[in-house]
Amino acid sequence: MKITRILAYRVDLPLLEGSYKWSGGKSVSVFDSTVVAVETDAGITGYGEVCPLGPFYLPAYAAGARAGIVELGPHLLGEDPTQLSKLNRRMDAALQGHPYVKSAIDMACWDILGKVTGQPVCVLLGGRYGDDFGLYRAISQEAPEVMASKVSGYRAAGYRRFQLKVGGDPDTDIERIKAVSAQLQPGDRLIADANTGWLMHEALRVVKAVRDIDVYIEQPCRTYEECLTIRQHCDHPFVLDENIDSLDVLLRGHADRAMDVVNIKISKFGGLTKARQARDLCVSLGVAMTIEDSWGGDIVTAAISHLAHSTPSELLFTTTDFNSYVTVSFADGAPRRCHGRMSASTQPGLGVTPKFDVLGKALVEVR
Repeated sequence: MKITRILAYRVDLPLLEGSYKWSGGKSVSVFDSTVVAVETDAGITGYGEVCPLGPFYLPAYAAGARAGIVELGPHLLGEDPTQLSKLNRRMDAALQGHPYVKSAIDMACWDILGKVTGQPVCVLLGGRYGDDFGLYRAISQEAPEVMASKVSGYRAAGYRRFQLKVGGDPDTDIERIKAVSAQLQPGDRLIADANTGWLMHEALRVVKAVRDIDVYIEQPCRTYEECLTIRQHCDHPFVLDENIDSLDVLLRGHADRAMDVVNIKISKFGGLTKARQARDLCVSLGVAMTIEDSWGGDIVTAAISHLAHSTPSELLFTTTDFNSYVTVSFADGAPRRCHGRMSASTQPGLGVTPKFDVLGKALVEVR
């Protein structure tokens, strides 16, 4: 089997709640997502998606994903999409860095492999654990009382994990954490996610002020070294996210006892192939994980569900359902939240079929 053509589509994903806000005054109201189709000479097509969280979250931006596919795509024509490790080596040789550009292509090739073998991707990624898994809900950064008021509605939808967006003024963030924690019930978990937004002295003030609250502290500062310092002065369970982008940093973090939980974002590693490597290393090390991506719609949500469902349940801290945050559905068969839980498709591949009347005409064609 050989790759004969690669197409890339753009789809806008408006947010259901109007906007999504996090540290440093950053916000997005409409996400620009790229859907990739990888066609083969066997008549089998695989689909992937990549959706950066704006151009100011990680070194990635939406137009860059499509420009990168124009650059990378010609090097992949004639390659076997079912030989995932070999294909990833080819992508890395043809384009240094830019893992997010490679993510949707790799994802689409896993979809092809699943269709060829008649297996859902989660089985190919290691096996299916349990019937479903729990989801978290991100609470967009607002005034403390507004954020607290959203908890009951999210809990009514079945969520029991709440990721609170902080990383602003430390005094306000302390009030945010206190206000939301007061709304929690037994079995709920609260994560205060600063998204690198605090300076070290600010982070130290916050963790000291909320010492008696049951809360996870996530990525308080920009660098690994800064976060490690906060970790060493913090009594709370500690989550690393933005710094977790390679096996090297996972091994370093484990050796330094820098974290209790890590976030594995598919596009940050360059696709399911390398995200699975990171996941499997964490399993071997006994490090709990949030399995997710930077953002996305139906296809990214499907890929997340397969990686999450193939992760041992005791090490899956939580995951997310991005397609429930947006107003546009562009693929049939995508997983949907049910009482705060989700499961991966049992159909071959990712189990999704794009709606081309929604996607429109391809913006990129490589052949």
